[in-house]
Amino acid sequence: MTSTRDRAAASPSRGAEALEALYWRTEILQAMYWMRGERLAADVDPLELAMFLAAPPATVHAQLQRLAGDGYVDLVPGRLARYALSPLGAEEGGRSFRDEFDGLTRSGHGECGPGCWCQDPKRAADPCPGRTELARGA
Repeated sequence: MTSTRDRAAASPSRGAEALEALYWRTEILQAMYWMRGERLAADVDPLELAMFLAAPPATVHAQLQRLAGDGYVDLVPGRLARYALSPLGAEEGGRSFRDEFDGLTRSGHGECGPGCWCQDPKRAADPCPGRTELARGA
């Protein structure tokens, strides 16, 4: 029978494993989401991804297998050890990517954003209030 003391001693290592798995899930899904969005890779093999993440290939491969088991990535049929984001993985990767890089992916100060009225073709000659040097027709 396992004592309370034995369970408590084992608990920190399980906690550390859970944190490590969470770290790798976030890193891998964000990287795959970004690579797919930039049209660099629709699917990846563990070695390519390990090089991109500057991580040990065995660690990345093990984590990809874990993510596949959890439904975040799919093994690409007909190809050995290539993985693609599943719908769940794309959703989670996109969410964590937005959370992590939100301040870097917005329009900068003085830049017009999506939906700015200067994007309307009927106003092509009107100066944009945010960036007059970029006004269409100027």
